Amino acid sequence: MTGKKYIESAKLIDKAKLYDASEAVALVCQTAKAKFDETVELHVRLGVDSRHADQQVRGAIVLPNGTGKTVRTLVFAKGDKATAATEAGADYVGAEDMVQKITSENWFDFDVVIATPDMMGVIGRLGKVLGPKGLMPNPKAGTVTMDVAKAVKEAKAGKIEYRLDKTNIIHCPIGKASFGAEKIGENFDALMGAIIKAKPASAKGQYIKSCVIATTMGPGIKVNFAKLG
Repeated sequence: MTGKKYIESAKLIDKAKLYDASEAVALVCQTAKAKFDETVELHVRLGVDSRHADQQVRGAIVLPNGTGKTVRTLVFAKGDKATAATEAGADYVGAEDMVQKITSENWFDFDVVIATPDMMGVIGRLGKVLGPKGLMPNPKAGTVTMDVAKAVKEAKAGKIEYRLDKTNIIHCPIGKASFGAEKIGENFDALMGAIIKAKPASAKGQYIKSCVIATTMGPGIKVNFAKLG
């Protein structure tokens, strides 16, 4: 992709340079030239092997300034828990009826799935469709929980899940370009802090291999991770 705006943005960046986090965040805001409010993404390559269970890096964090995205929540719960989810602002609440809707209508108008533990047997039937989309509820991400109201509120507030892909890279949104450097910087610090804290005990050698931030349509900016801990 070498559109005119991309080339203009690329001129602002020294590809050989490792930028301090604050510089990188300020630059990434300048490179956002698309007509829409671009998402700022963080890509962190880790020196672990995600094929080993004891080297998984996975968790969730509520970003201090949210993601700037409206999050639609689907909650699988019954009785009091279903009521609590609705009162907390869940967009959709149900049980077997929602499984039916997803399987028969190929319905995916939601961004986060939350469930009470007793509903996991019901949701199990959706593993093949929710799994590949990264939507399967998970206790580590706080999306399998008895406290569905809290989970809904956190999802709406900008909770994101971070986990390694097959190439040992974590990709996460850390806000919108319109947030400005200060708010994106706070989100960046919060997410990097969580990733550093999540370092597996069995990880050997250099933990953070590279750290890049970029807008949806813009070039990547390398961050000097040596100063991050």
